[in-house]
Amino acid sequence: MAEAQNTNVQEQDINQLLKVRREKLAALQEAGKDPFQITKYDVTHHSTDIKNNFEELEGKTVRVAGRMMSKRVMGKASFCNVQDLPGNIQSYVARDSVGEEAYADFKKYDVGDIIGIEGEVFKTKTGEISIHATCITLLSKSLQILPEKFHGLTNTDIRYRQRYTDLIMNADVKDTFVKRSKMISAIRRYLDEQGFMEVETPMLVSNAGGAAARPFETHYNSLDEDVKLRISLELYLKRLIVGGMERVYEIGRVFRNEGLDTRHNPEFTLMELYQAYTDYYGMMDLTENMFRYVAQEVCGTTLLPYAEAMIDLGKPFERLTMVEAVKKYAGVDFDAIPDTEAAKKLADEKDVHYEVRHTKGDILNLFFEEFVEEHLIQPTFIMDHPVEISPLTKRKPDKPDYVERFELFIYGREMCNAYSELNDPIDQRERFKAQEAALAAGDEEANTTDEDFMNALEIGMPPTGGIGYGLDRLAMLLTNSPAIRDVLLFPTMKSLDK
Repeated sequence: MAEAQNTNVQEQDINQLLKVRREKLAALQEAGKDPFQITKYDVTHHSTDIKNNFEELEGKTVRVAGRMMSKRVMGKASFCNVQDLPGNIQSYVARDSVGEEAYADFKKYDVGDIIGIEGEVFKTKTGEISIHATCITLLSKSLQILPEKFHGLTNTDIRYRQRYTDLIMNADVKDTFVKRSKMISAIRRYLDEQGFMEVETPMLVSNAGGAAARPFETHYNSLDEDVKLRISLELYLKRLIVGGMERVYEIGRVFRNEGLDTRHNPEFTLMELYQAYTDYYGMMDLTENMFRYVAQEVCGTTLLPYAEAMIDLGKPFERLTMVEAVKKYAGVDFDAIPDTEAAKKLADEKDVHYEVRHTKGDILNLFFEEFVEEHLIQPTFIMDHPVEISPLTKRKPDKPDYVERFELFIYGREMCNAYSELNDPIDQRERFKAQEAALAAGDEEANTTDEDFMNALEIGMPPTGGIGYGLDRLAMLLTNSPAIRDVLLFPTMKSLDK
């Protein structure tokens, strides 16, 4: 009962404070000082510009703008702190410098208001670089109350739903998304320098292929056709390789109708690239070099802290076949297992769950997921997957039950997936038939035959290496973020109305 009463009192107090803010806005509007009528403010410097170049700017006039995060009124002189994109800076506001009317207005400003400050750069007696204000302009009135500064914004649900408030209150969150932006720019620079061309392909497709995932479905009214949101970028990019575009990449959103957890969001950012006349070894070299380049550009180092580990991108990445990895960590040699029946018997002994339709290759992959992934902390390329789980990949000539494919694992997480692309249209059609059979047997993530893609392959695709990167997971690594939601500005959330 007491707790409920306290909550009611708090709500009443907040409602009163919100009412006061709206009354202040009405008074400003009545006095002809409506901040929402201001259309621009000429900013000359950001907070960090001033702090980093104090000796050059001391005594000079600057103009900054941002959100007022604190205010201390002390009679005829006051201090406030203004936060802009890169940081914050203190301002000294004196009645004699800004004028009596402006100072009276300033004293009524609230924490959260957006203001512009013009004044001279100086250093206080305590050594803090500040601005001695000569003019203060209210640029926007905040009608809501920011979270109390000492406790900050810690409720994760509110942080994700109200990312704008999260960005205001938590400097490390802003830094995460600045780094994510730098990551995307660094990737583009690296690939552009390697001769790749960035392209765009359709999001609404009739056949959502290229990955094992359940698509979102919708209806195209003007064509009266059911379509799907893409789950991959692969099949259209390969069409471009057929068309003679030798190095292409795309960075874009893909959509998979799956669950939400720390590593998965139904819509996420995928990058895929394809290079003619190379194979999966070429993709390994490109990936290793690109990860080092991006880490150095974004973080200034290739030694990255993540959770309790220190990830070293500077050393050569380990390379293991899937069979070797399962042998190393599970003590089982699948090369010595003759057939599916023997594999299922072994799975029963090791308590590895499988489905009736699964074959030896599927069970090898299940062993890998069960016994190996968690051990792959440092960067490790897992190579040569079974053909059953790789419908778009070229077989190994000397071991046709396996394909020229790799996945990069860091901290037990898949960071990318790459192939020597299957360019044999006859083999590809047989793989699609197997996928159709798996779909009929209840595998909702199986691919269906894409006849236009088959036509492209029959026209002829050169030997090609291809790869897909989950850029959200790379952002997690570079920013030491534990969950994918921490690197998505607006992650998928259950509606509050449900």
